[in-house]
Amino acid sequence: MPTYLYKSLDSGETFEIKQSMTEQPLTVHPETGEPIKRILATPGIAFKGPGFYVTDSRPKDKGGE
Repeated sequence: MPTYLYKSLDSGETFEIKQSMTEQPLTVHPETGEPIKRILATPGIAFKGPGFYVTDSRPKDKGGE
């Protein structure tokens, strides 16, 4: 189950909530009832550098096999 990042519109507090991908985004905090908004988070991984292709991880050709 994915974790989504939410921000309180009143206090500015950010927090995470686990939800199913098929559920609609929440509009109020489940505990306090404050209005909230789902926000985008930067991914935890960034690919940098030349090429990230399938061929980068294949073993080298062993000559005629």
